[in-house]
Amino acid sequence: MLKIERILCPTDFSDFSERAYDYSISLARHYNAELYLLHVVRPVIIGYPEYAVPDSVTQFYGELREHAEEQLREFAKTRAIGAVQAKVAVEEGVVTESILDFARKNDVDMIVMGTHGRRGFQRLTLGSVTESVLRRAKCPVLAVRRPAHDFVAPGNTTEPVHLRKILFCSDFSDCSERALQYALSMAMEYKSELSLLHVLEHPPSPEQHDVEEARIHHLLGGKVPAEVRACCEIKTVVRAGKPYEEIIRLAEQEQTDLIVTGVRGRNVLDLALFGSTTHRVLQLGPCPVLAIHA
Repeated sequence: MLKIERILCPTDFSDFSERAYDYSISLARHYNAELYLLHVVRPVIIGYPEYAVPDSVTQFYGELREHAEEQLREFAKTRAIGAVQAKVAVEEGVVTESILDFARKNDVDMIVMGTHGRRGFQRLTLGSVTESVLRRAKCPVLAVRRPAHDFVAPGNTTEPVHLRKILFCSDFSDCSERALQYALSMAMEYKSELSLLHVLEHPPSPEQHDVEEARIHHLLGGKVPAEVRACCEIKTVVRAGKPYEEIIRLAEQEQTDLIVTGVRGRNVLDLALFGSTTHRVLQLGPCPVLAIHA
């Protein structure tokens, strides 16, 4: 069974990061997890450092920190649910590095962040921070975009998160296998309908198509343990085309509540290709996306 013991939600107090917090507190309540609410104070560039007085700079940062902590406490207080009480934290530094450092030092199991979900690269909440965290985080990252289809129970935030339909995207890579464990565990936890999708970017010849499709259905189905089948409805889906287009199309058709996908490693080529599938699903998909590195 999937264990999520510590959740981190970075916020810049924008509407999109507020929405991500709604998801994180619902998940924290469901999993009985600790919840950290983090704000990062960015370094201030001083145009004439020779005129800067160290004491005044220290005082300035102190005031910024106090103001941010007050905002965080009020933010958490107004959105508290049940026994979940977020632990607030303020860090100073580069936003992406501060988020990743905090997650590592506190053994965070999941990071929940908001995205604008607009067309065009690097149009994400907190600038391009969400993308950077997704590329580099060692723990899963749940990216919450503008509302289109939510898995937080609408109109009743005291209820736990509902995952009626989960879509898992498989390319049979190592990172895809790790992501599958999250999809299976969450499907069992919520007794969800689980769809396992593989997209053929280069379809076989017409005479081989049926054989290849049957082979992939068999491979996908074989990855689902009996205990998952006992409590969840399982579908295997094989489509041909561009992966991100087929992922989005199926998610919209099935009214999917959560897309689970693996993200390849962190070498230069992997980072350069990050936007080809995962990024576009994040931007254009109809629901939250849980991205898991190998």
